Amino acid sequence: MDYKEVVFKVEPRDPWCDLLIEMLAEIGYESFQQTEQGCKAYITSDLFDESKLININPGMPLNKKVDVKYQLQDIEDINWNEEWEKNYEPVIINNKCYIRAPFHPPKENIPFEIIIEPKMSFGTGHHRTTSLIAEYLLEADFKGKDVLDMGCGTGVLAIIAAKRGAKNVTAIDNHIYAFENTIENMNNNNVKIKVIHGDKGEIGNQKFDVIIVNITKNTIIEDIKEYCEALNQEGVMFMSGFFEKDIVDIEKKAKELGMEFVSKRTRDRWASIKLHKS
Repeated sequence: MDYKEVVFKVEPRDPWCDLLIEMLAEIGYESFQQTEQGCKAYITSDLFDESKLININPGMPLNKKVDVKYQLQDIEDINWNEEWEKNYEPVIINNKCYIRAPFHPPKENIPFEIIIEPKMSFGTGHHRTTSLIAEYLLEADFKGKDVLDMGCGTGVLAIIAAKRGAKNVTAIDNHIYAFENTIENMNNNNVKIKVIHGDKGEIGNQKFDVIIVNITKNTIIEDIKEYCEALNQEGVMFMSGFFEKDIVDIEKKAKELGMEFVSKRTRDRWASIKLHKS
């Protein structure tokens, strides 16, 4: 399959390059490599639409002007393993969870090891939003719980829940590459997860004790009603994918739906929150 490589130069680079990657993932880009000046992003040629890049501005959520320049290149048949082996580093979260690729050596004396086939940037634990929720999950009680991971990416958060004793775990993502990658990673980690390709409509009448949502602010605001309805009484919801400044809007919407704000975690302007359904 032919790919487009788009090389982005972002000024200032931090923290806007992270947000640019998130925006690119939403429009079909499959994999990313961080560079000193920004990042490289890859998308299949059939999905590439240059019109979506012309005015892209990762500073828009904060009303900031960020200078984004890009160059295009056609590429045939990328060997993702080879590319990621040159660029991907393992992640350790609070000395409790070691997230690595198959080509990294195992590490002793860390309770949980998760092997992720690194075919996309989100869900590897590198992004602040993933690591912030992972910190919450490593402290939560999953014994006998039914869990939903909405917008599962690589499935790493669903895998943490499964390894920590969840009774049933469902993972949903509307990107086909995320759906396929989650299945692959589930098998690599010897856990059982119900993986679904779709959106909030796939929830149906199912009920969960814990819901994990790592999606953008606008999608959370739009879909939070369905998440709250799917959460059992006394259930817990962990959310991320947004900036600290966005917490007030999400908290307001959650309270309107009967949710109680419990706590927040922030890092480099990114945020994760914990909600409780009382």
